[in-house]
Amino acid sequence: MSTTQEQDAVSALDSGVRRQVWRQGLSVGVATGAYGISFGALAVAAGLNVWQAQALSALMFTGGSQFAFVGIVGSGGLAAAPAAIAASSMLGIRNGLYALELTQLLGVHRLRRAAAAHLTIDESTAVAVSQQDERASRLGFWVTGLSVFVLWNLMTLVGALIGNALGDPKQWGLDAAACAAFTALLWPRLKSRDAVAIAIVAGVVAMVLSPALPAGLPVIVAAAAALLAWRAPKRSVEEAEA
Repeated sequence: MSTTQEQDAVSALDSGVRRQVWRQGLSVGVATGAYGISFGALAVAAGLNVWQAQALSALMFTGGSQFAFVGIVGSGGLAAAPAAIAASSMLGIRNGLYALELTQLLGVHRLRRAAAAHLTIDESTAVAVSQQDERASRLGFWVTGLSVFVLWNLMTLVGALIGNALGDPKQWGLDAAACAAFTALLWPRLKSRDAVAIAIVAGVVAMVLSPALPAGLPVIVAAAAALLAWRAPKRSVEEAEA
């Protein structure tokens, strides 16, 4: 799809739907971007300088992987860099899975495809797939992805510059901001008992595993559990029909 065609598709959206998508995308972007200050502060506390922290946010741009990287480097120094790279790469696999869902939905090519790949994160995917209209999904993806990227990098710089003066970022509640945004986005979609049950299963799995596993892994396991729970009833129905 060309740029002109995408612009025409977006302009064809109902104005109310377009405003709603913009609100969702920007609210998630602000909530998630604000937590970038925490990463910046933790990165310099782990021994990285301001530019190294900024490079991670600009080039890696996936929060779970970034926190895993600085966490391992902070505990083991530069000697732990290979382990940090391996752990952060493993956590980034989920973004590749998101891309499988978004490739046909976005319908982008060449440079725009590369940009979309870089912006394929938890937040942009969540807003995109939560829309009922394909055009709204595309708009939601770009608004969310770009707003998160800009604000995450800006707040990473702020966090890296003020460093230890910030104290523990959790005392400001920034660690809960992104979770709150996700919950608000997910809640309207829980319209059936099956959806509620699957959400509960995934939530319980994530909470049980969070104390024992590195950041990001509980989400991957919970997503796998949700997928299995979602597929199980379908297999039963198909077998009954057969």
